[in-house]
Amino acid sequence: MQKLQPVTVSIARTVQPGYHRQFAAWAQAGQELAREWPGYLGSGWVRTSPESDEWHVMYRFSTEETLRDWDNSHERAWWMGGGDDLMEITRVEHRTGIEGWFDQPGDVSISVPETVVPPRWKQAVSIFLPFFPMSLLSNMALRPLIHTWPLVLQVLLSVAILTPIMTYLMLPLSTRILRPWLQAPRKPLRKKSTVANRMHN
Repeated sequence: MQKLQPVTVSIARTVQPGYHRQFAAWAQAGQELAREWPGYLGSGWVRTSPESDEWHVMYRFSTEETLRDWDNSHERAWWMGGGDDLMEITRVEHRTGIEGWFDQPGDVSISVPETVVPPRWKQAVSIFLPFFPMSLLSNMALRPLIHTWPLVLQVLLSVAILTPIMTYLMLPLSTRILRPWLQAPRKPLRKKSTVANRMHN
């Protein structure tokens, strides 16, 4: 049974020198096409530096199926054909579950909704909640069997057991359960000038 969890696609593209404005317009056209597609959650792009020819494009869909439908659509094929002379693709990554949350907020352009990347403290909570009970259970179950082992071997065995469980089961489950909280819009920060005026008043 397919797990219904968001999929983030990160693509690195090298743009031909002198064609960066055309690339930005091409990327925005693709974003507008995808915006109406079922399962679309957000997209954006960023240039690594003002002098760099490398751009990173990211888009996110609700499930593997909706992403596949978009990737195989005639609309996307038509759009992609318009960018062939502008750039070349250098790297493509698909990230699911917790992996999609660990992009730095600065790695994605402001056109990506803020709900795509939760703050670091929420990421930490979503990891701690499953990790603590799993670590506790692991120690309780293994300690009677390996308490005479050297400490480094005890830790090694525990980590070897917990890593795949956390990666493939507990973390995807945690992000799925906490998704409404993780994706809740961030509260806008009050401007310093406003705060200062209130203090003076």
